[in-house]
Amino acid sequence: MAAIQWSDGAPIYRQLKERVVAMMLDGLLKPGDPLPSVRQVAAEYQLNPITVSRAYQELADEALVEKRRGLGMYVTEEAAKKLLVSERERFLTEEWPQVMERIARLGLRLDELMAAGRKGDMQ
Repeated sequence: MAAIQWSDGAPIYRQLKERVVAMMLDGLLKPGDPLPSVRQVAAEYQLNPITVSRAYQELADEALVEKRRGLGMYVTEEAAKKLLVSERERFLTEEWPQVMERIARLGLRLDELMAAGRKGDMQ
């Protein structure tokens, strides 16, 4: 895992969970890959092992990882697909309405947005 900046806005276990989710979505953690051990993550980021365990337990509760007795936690085969569906739904219900509101407030037109998107693709 890369360096993590913890924010005061959410519990650390939730921030750690979101970091693991992002790594799954980005393909850095693939189905069948092991997660670093609780002890390893706790030592590396100077966290309480209970904090790390709680993040891992939430991932397991959502069937994104599975515990293999004596071996540790592993990314499940369906994790990427489940995450993509849930993250798309979250984006469309939580983030997109705010984006649309901002677009309307700024009076932007579709052609302006498309041109700005194409400009970004060229860089």
